[in-house]
Amino acid sequence: MSRRTPPLSAYFKKRQALVNRALERVLPKADAYPNVIHEAMRYGVLGEGKRVRPILALAACEAVGGALEEALPAGCAIELVHAYSLVHDDLPAMDDDDFRRGRPSCHKQFGEAIGILAGDALFTLSFQVISRQRSHPARWLQINQELAQAAGTFGMIGGQVADLQGPEAAAKTSTLEYILEHKTGALIAAAVRMGALAGGATPKQLAKLTRYGECVGLVFQLVDDLLDRDGVVKVWGELVTRQRAENLTAQAKAALASFGSKAQPLRDIADFLNSREH
Repeated sequence: MSRRTPPLSAYFKKRQALVNRALERVLPKADAYPNVIHEAMRYGVLGEGKRVRPILALAACEAVGGALEEALPAGCAIELVHAYSLVHDDLPAMDDDDFRRGRPSCHKQFGEAIGILAGDALFTLSFQVISRQRSHPARWLQINQELAQAAGTFGMIGGQVADLQGPEAAAKTSTLEYILEHKTGALIAAAVRMGALAGGATPKQLAKLTRYGECVGLVFQLVDDLLDRDGVVKVWGELVTRQRAENLTAQAKAALASFGSKAQPLRDIADFLNSREH
């Protein structure tokens, strides 16, 4: 008798709690000197958040038969990188946002200098978390490389730079594709790959999960643009953008065909990312 997969809401709630407990453990205590930087780091990470990236890592690990605990450090590391990117994105030199998730953004709460340093510290901590892992060193070396590639100038940072070039550059189809794949998509695809690697994925499994991750990463950004009526929507229009998101969701789920019920959470997450309303 096959084990039934719980509804996505229940699955997310359990995995969010697991990730939040792990993040609480890896972050410095708020009263550790110098207190203000550690308070800012915790502020930037431990607020409300869906934890989509670490949950994708956990689900990918499960899909290849790995234990959740094997992927938790990878999930924490990628969430720390995501949090750092949000802290820096909110700065006046970037998006200049005063609020994040219903409360003052990190630099408004602690000042710009501490906001910059908190982001730097979260990025550094992500690799420290990975470097602490002692079992399966070859896996963790590859996971380290995955995260560095996805976060750097050939990943998230490169996509952000392309997005900063202005509306004329962003109107070009090739630039739009680059932004979609790198600004958000690279880190989401990396989350899936990192979780799969932590769980001991075979090369064939990793290739299929990579395709899944690439597709859902694009869907995430497309739906963001649909919700904001920005980005690709200004160039392609809502109908084309929505159709592309639907097609990519179908491709993501098709990539999981050989995984059976172990990949059902990944299928449900693909549908969720495509249909989310905020």
